Amino acid sequence: MNISGVRNTTFRTRQPFVSVKHVNALKAARVATFTYFALNGFLLGLWLVHIPTVEQRTGIDHAELGRLLLLLGLGAFVGMRVGGRITDSRGVKLILPIAGVFNSVTAVLPGLAVGQWTLGAALLIFGIGNGLIDVSMNAHAVVVERHYERPVMSAFHATWSLGGVAAALIGSRTLSWELSPAVTLGSAAVLGVVVSVVLARMLLDEKEEQHVQATGKRKVPRRIWVMAVLAGLVMLSEGAAYDWSALHLQDVLDASPDIAALAYGAFATTMTGGRLLADRITARVGSVAVLRWGSAIGAVGIVTAALSPWIWLALIGWAIAGAGLAGTVPQLFSAAGHAEPGAAAANMSRVVGIGYVGVLAGPAVIGWLTHLVPLNIAFLLPVVFCVVAAVSANVLRNDSRTESTEKAVSA
Repeated sequence: MNISGVRNTTFRTRQPFVSVKHVNALKAARVATFTYFALNGFLLGLWLVHIPTVEQRTGIDHAELGRLLLLLGLGAFVGMRVGGRITDSRGVKLILPIAGVFNSVTAVLPGLAVGQWTLGAALLIFGIGNGLIDVSMNAHAVVVERHYERPVMSAFHATWSLGGVAAALIGSRTLSWELSPAVTLGSAAVLGVVVSVVLARMLLDEKEEQHVQATGKRKVPRRIWVMAVLAGLVMLSEGAAYDWSALHLQDVLDASPDIAALAYGAFATTMTGGRLLADRITARVGSVAVLRWGSAIGAVGIVTAALSPWIWLALIGWAIAGAGLAGTVPQLFSAAGHAEPGAAAANMSRVVGIGYVGVLAGPAVIGWLTHLVPLNIAFLLPVVFCVVAAVSANVLRNDSRTESTEKAVSA
């Protein structure tokens, strides 16, 4: 197994003899990738936990905070586009640790903000750090997946979610101790820098393949843009569920706040659990089936929740939606990374970037629709988007993971 460079095909027949050294190197690379995903989820989660405290400290209102949060998204989008280019040109083994350090250092900035302008600048820079590590760690996940010769992408995304859970638990504890955001986020930044540096030696080096890319302006394949749009639609549906599911139970079904919070919990729990299982399912049925049926199941779940007259059925609907959508986005990210050997990170930056726009736009779009229709009816828009993703799943047909699975099943 060639660890020094990425192969031209996504998955090949396993070689009969593989040295223990190579196997250990691959396992170490996978552990490192898991850790980078968890670190990113942890740092972002800690910021989310401290939003109310930072808002009070800086003296801004909800409306101002909403506008400033757009700078976080803008920074992430810029970081992804820049990160995609430099990762392809310099190699992921160099860029991912740098991105991890930068993301960790910038995580403390929102905790140091004292006003509207300083918070805006902090969120913009922190967003850039998030974008850089997001695209580079996903690019390395594709490298690891190629060498493993089977799907492993969804599990990495599940680890990102687990990092957010850890942040919620730790952040809740530090807030109860009345520690300032600067202290908590600063401690996390130090931890992140150390982890990023230590993990650097465990990464796979695919720099050789990145330099076989032809010089000059490259035309982006149309299917990459299709995958980017589908990622935006699916992640918009995810964002709508995350931000509006609890309010749906409370405002439409008159649930108490503590019961309404279970809607978010149901969606997030099945989403995380589904991603832990999605790789095995993908290995059996292929990425096309996972995107198609996952989106369809997500649509069924959202419809069930939106139209249910009972709280218990709505909770089941949100749980179904989370389970269905769990494996869809990782398939799109992975397929984009595998599409062109010399431009994996650049292609992923487009798909991840548009997907990120979808996450940010989801809550806003649903909020705007509530001025025209009831909240539960507004949820039918994400249903339509999920149906579009299901119908368009054949865009992954050229994915060699799918082709290998289909050959194995037919045999």
